[in-house]
Amino acid sequence: MRRDQDCNGVDHMIARRDFLVGTAAGAIGMTAGAIGMGTLTSPLNAATLEKQQKRVLQIYLQGGVSQLESWDPKPGTQFGGPFQAIPTSVPGMHISELLPHTAQRMHLLSIVRSINTKISDHRQGMLYMEKGRRAGEFPYLGSVASKYLASAESNLPGYIHITKRGLTDSTAAFLGASHAELALEGTDPPENLAVPDSIDQSADEAREQLRIQFNRRFNQQRSRALTDVYNSSYEQAAKLMKRKEMFERNVAEKDLDRYGRHDFGRHCLLARTLLENDATCVKVTHHGYDTHAENFNFHLEQLGEFDQPFSMLLDDLHERGMLESTLVIVYSEMGRTPQINTKYGRDHWGTAWSIALGGCGIQPEAIIGKTNQDDTKVTEREVDAGHLFHTYLSAVGLDSTADHDVFGRSIPIGDPAAEPIKELLS
Repeated sequence: MRRDQDCNGVDHMIARRDFLVGTAAGAIGMTAGAIGMGTLTSPLNAATLEKQQKRVLQIYLQGGVSQLESWDPKPGTQFGGPFQAIPTSVPGMHISELLPHTAQRMHLLSIVRSINTKISDHRQGMLYMEKGRRAGEFPYLGSVASKYLASAESNLPGYIHITKRGLTDSTAAFLGASHAELALEGTDPPENLAVPDSIDQSADEAREQLRIQFNRRFNQQRSRALTDVYNSSYEQAAKLMKRKEMFERNVAEKDLDRYGRHDFGRHCLLARTLLENDATCVKVTHHGYDTHAENFNFHLEQLGEFDQPFSMLLDDLHERGMLESTLVIVYSEMGRTPQINTKYGRDHWGTAWSIALGGCGIQPEAIIGKTNQDDTKVTEREVDAGHLFHTYLSAVGLDSTADHDVFGRSIPIGDPAAEPIKELLS
């Protein structure tokens, strides 16, 4: 059995079971009223960004991984639980024994142990961690990366999400539909990547020209907002059609042995392939951390599945020379309560929790912040999702204090009330 659901009724049940996939494969999240926009008020030199090929890899542990069973263990304390803290490749840094492979690679990563988002709700916590804003229509980190880091010549969408659930989130907000998330349901290729056999190249080109002609005529009398959305969907599809071989190749047996033959291992392998082929932001979701019951058993299984594939992906990025240009973030929407409930679970906790990150622009081997002995509050260097959002953008060379320019209207990229975690930046 497997835990793949949130806390919506059946999610609180102790038994695990597979969920039904929500929407069709390859659906592109688009904003109905999305429109094009200008550039950053003070952007980094575009040629430099293109040369350095900055990328973002997000590993989202959906549901709220327990900080006590991962990045901030408290063995032997009132709420510490049964698992021990083990040494890592960084002297003095210890993480949970549930992450033995990751522990040997912590010299490539850093930990933030002092997050207080004050949000203990899945949806709101996720939105805050993705947008760096508590409220309002703002773009996700992946859409911002797509807008300002992706090359115009890339044959892949700028923001790709590998997940087990079809999603329809509006990730791009005012950045425009071309920077919205493309959700892939696992490693299955999107449907209809090839032109039908009954249509030859000349006919395909002719119908494309006809579509463009109709769009131009429509735009003369109406807003471009709707056609921009449809154009973006065609452009996304056309890009994927040019790179369909990525979904057709056979995965090497040695890679499957290293990463694992389960879904998450295969998802990490696809993420590696996408990043090697110039994807700008790739997000991989590992579902099943909403452990209101049997927290310790669930984390034993979930982190056991996470640990080796993530470590292999980190190794491959490092050995290929890509880690220095790829920001890696391992995060959730919140943490878990120190208090263990009557079902041997941990509940929602946004008050004192942790993430790990490394790669591009991040000072490795750092531990930012501290919680008290029982993990009930932050005692040193408290930060929130706004600070993290600024830090991510600063790490990939963008000015997080600059503005989006939307038809002459300036909208701050990062929350003006927050700033980067400067001691975490290299």
